Amino acid sequence: MFLSRREFLLIAGGALLSGQKKSSSVIMTINGPVSADQLGITLIHEHLLVDFIGADKINDSRWNRQEVVKKVLPYLQELKQHHVKTFFDCTPAYLGRDVNLLKMIADKSGLQIITNTGYYGAGDNKYLPSHAHQDTAEQLAKIWIKEFEKGIGVSGVKPGFIKIGVGSGPLSALHKKLVVAAAITHLATGLTICSHTGPAIPALEEIELLQQNGVDARAFVWVHAQAEQDKSNHKKAAENGAWISLDGIGWGDGDNYADSIEKLKQANLLHRVLISHDAGWYKPGEPEGGKFTGYTNIFTQLLPLLKNKGFTETDIEQLLVKNPAEAFAISG
Repeated sequence: MFLSRREFLLIAGGALLSGQKKSSSVIMTINGPVSADQLGITLIHEHLLVDFIGADKINDSRWNRQEVVKKVLPYLQELKQHHVKTFFDCTPAYLGRDVNLLKMIADKSGLQIITNTGYYGAGDNKYLPSHAHQDTAEQLAKIWIKEFEKGIGVSGVKPGFIKIGVGSGPLSALHKKLVVAAAITHLATGLTICSHTGPAIPALEEIELLQQNGVDARAFVWVHAQAEQDKSNHKKAAENGAWISLDGIGWGDGDNYADSIEKLKQANLLHRVLISHDAGWYKPGEPEGGKFTGYTNIFTQLLPLLKNKGFTETDIEQLLVKNPAEAFAISG
């Protein structure tokens, strides 16, 4: 028997009681719900493993979990120096999402790790399962809602957000269907919608389509917004309520990120900004998992640039603690 969103929140809230007032906002980690105010310093868009072989070929026998843990653990232990507490793994289904691996890594690292539901249509639909082409938005949403209500597969692990992906141009009919399926899932579960998007053209279309389907823009994260060169579009989407995710910091270009964040702060929109690295990751099929990019550029490169621009510790806390907690909270 499935749990409704209300029933889940009642149970989750009860599980978070500590003799005090019950929390009304929770985050779903792979080890269960935590109060949103327990998120701490958070990286909202990272990857531990990604396999680009394609939806028709992927399976978890392509990697050895112990080898992956050995590869990634030093990079996660490095985060302890920067007091990171929570890590969003944004690898979707059919691209290497492996919740059993994530549980192993969470246990070894001590991090709160969060996984996702949803399908990824970017990359010319190479990472979509075949049924996604024929299924209706309602049928797709049913699959994703089931993962939230009953867990992913037989693992019992539940997703903490919805991850979809669309192309960089106007939305295709197929990608519109993914957006509508995400809207249905959000309305049933309260999960935030993160969409690999990039430029403003599809992002603004997604916001409009979500609103047409009863979803407030505040439930939408414009992933890879740094790909949009006209930064006034960041302001436009943020004013509409969307989250602006500037999340490729693992690959450098710190000055450009600092400029984008400063512009949003000047527009009094710092409270709509999310930052992360989009870094990692173990690559099945490559010797020893290939080259790995760590998760520290925010702390070693970006924050000094922001502080030189007059950003305060309160501003930094807004970006790394308060905004993630608000963006991904499932409210009662």
